[in-house]
Amino acid sequence: METVEINIEPREPGGKGKAKQLRREGKLPGVFYGPKVEPIPLEVSKKDFLSRVADLEGSHLIRIKSSSPLLADRVALVKEMQFHPVTGEIVHADFYEVDLSAKIQVKVPLHFVGKAEGVVRGGILQPVVREVEVECLPMDIPEYFDVEVSSLDIGHSLHIKDLTMPEGVTAVSETNLTLVTVVPPTVEEAPVVEAAPVVAVEGAEAPAAAPEEKKKEEASEA
Repeated sequence: METVEINIEPREPGGKGKAKQLRREGKLPGVFYGPKVEPIPLEVSKKDFLSRVADLEGSHLIRIKSSSPLLADRVALVKEMQFHPVTGEIVHADFYEVDLSAKIQVKVPLHFVGKAEGVVRGGILQPVVREVEVECLPMDIPEYFDVEVSSLDIGHSLHIKDLTMPEGVTAVSETNLTLVTVVPPTVEEAPVVEAAPVVAVEGAEAPAAAPEEKKKEEASEA
């Protein structure tokens, strides 16, 4: 896996007020941390982060360039990004240090490829998950997995065990976890229209009896 280089500098912690000031200056506040390092508050150019990191799919290694020996040449993953609840703009990023010689667990996105046979026959392709968790060395992290669905018929599914994992990469989830399935088309039933009940109206004349009914009535009165 290729690494992405980005310039990051430590910053003085200062609470929400300091973070807002950084954002006004076009910088993104964040933190660098890991199993063997104390958390280090940092700042990074928001423009650089958006253009080089934020839109990358899946997990990518970040090699940090910095004037500080605390951060220079460290390798990290973007562990989490926080967004403004109204504008949707990114407001904070967490960088997690990784050891290139130690395996880690990361999530890898799935790309569903082809047109399923069941879809051709009217079924609906229904992804169950969009990513799977794997364990591997940092440099072996797959960018994504292609999931070929062309042979998938209605009622059939693909599972993690059907994925071809690169050497050194193993799935963390159970092998029978369903990735995608083809479900039958939805058939809408025609609504049942019930006959409106006959309501007697007070004062209304009853309908005239049929001839045979009238004869029966006359016979009974005789």
